[in-house]
Amino acid sequence: MATLALGAPYRRLWSATVLSNLGDGIRSAAFPLLAVTLTHNPVLISGVAVAGQLPGLLFGLTAGSLADRFDRRRLIVAVDVVRLALLSGLIGLIAGGWATIGVLYLVVFVSGIAEVVRDTTASTLVPSIVSPDQLDRANGRLVTAEIAGNEFVGPPLGGYLFGVALVLPFAVNGGTLAVAVALVAGIPALVRTTNAAAATGSPRPRSPISTGLRWLRDHRAFWPVPATSAALAMTDSAWFTLLVLYVHEILRLSPAWYGILLAVGALGGLGGGLLAATVSRRFGARITALGCLALAAAGQLALGTTGSVTVTAAVLATSSMAFAIWNVQARTTIQRAVPSDLLGRVTSINRTVITAASVIGAGLGGLAAHHLGLHAPFLLGLPVLAAAGLLVTALSGGPFPETPT
Repeated sequence: MATLALGAPYRRLWSATVLSNLGDGIRSAAFPLLAVTLTHNPVLISGVAVAGQLPGLLFGLTAGSLADRFDRRRLIVAVDVVRLALLSGLIGLIAGGWATIGVLYLVVFVSGIAEVVRDTTASTLVPSIVSPDQLDRANGRLVTAEIAGNEFVGPPLGGYLFGVALVLPFAVNGGTLAVAVALVAGIPALVRTTNAAAATGSPRPRSPISTGLRWLRDHRAFWPVPATSAALAMTDSAWFTLLVLYVHEILRLSPAWYGILLAVGALGGLGGGLLAATVSRRFGARITALGCLALAAAGQLALGTTGSVTVTAAVLATSSMAFAIWNVQARTTIQRAVPSDLLGRVTSINRTVITAASVIGAGLGGLAAHHLGLHAPFLLGLPVLAAAGLLVTALSGGPFPETPT
């Protein structure tokens, strides 16, 4: 397998990513199910999702600064230990009958902060354990592992385990997290970092977030990366959050079909993660970005003008594939172009842009659907994708930066 060829340290990180994201997927299904047992207030139940999304907006940039300041391997272990402690406490409260919706909010929010820090830091760790020419393959396999755990295997498993026993999904999540911590802790010290201060366990000097923003400001050729990320995230979120209504009111299908269509989309994402390195090596970063934007636009145009189950399934698969390919391309471009001591901050800027764009897109999509109908969110996203395509064409002038600057 190609994963084996990437080396033992990478195998440890990849295995930890598989387990961590499987746990995240299990938890993502179990949290709202637990909320229903604690309250029947729809506002409070929906607040669980809000509590899970807020950390990405509030602490995304801080996570990048922490990744640049502290030893990255130890930081991943520390935040995973925090998540493990939270899960253990929640299990005890559920078993004792003391869990409340307020406690659940706290666990979801703090776990979200730890997850943001972990995911950002894990991405910055990859260049220190994989050679530059293998970054695209390494990132592709990590993205595939994330999609498999978060979207394909984890959520249905979490729902099933919750049906067996309320504490079971959180116990299984705790088990996967404990093994993930051991795997990351076992990554050899020689490949953790080249920073002398970090190698001795002491923190680096304070790393202002503004330094990462200034680097972005001064590197115009890099602007297409956050622009493409924002366009894809915003337009995808605008219609994906309303897919359940689209399936019911436009396609006239039963709720079971909603789950089937989500699985089809997840399969497309898995394929995209596996194909990303091949695509980017053959066509280059610029063409890959334009291709992902074009694929997303074609899918949204199709869903905005038709009401076919076959078309919907095809669009879900291809749009998820495009998003996964771009995710790999963006990570690889950032890792190759950004200096190591700024990698955490620039990575976190791109991640925060994606989170903010997703939230904005969901809000705009809801407003568009309310006033103009369920087809509107698909069509209104086309100008955004077109604008991103123009920016990629105008600013890159060629491939995105591929080597450290």
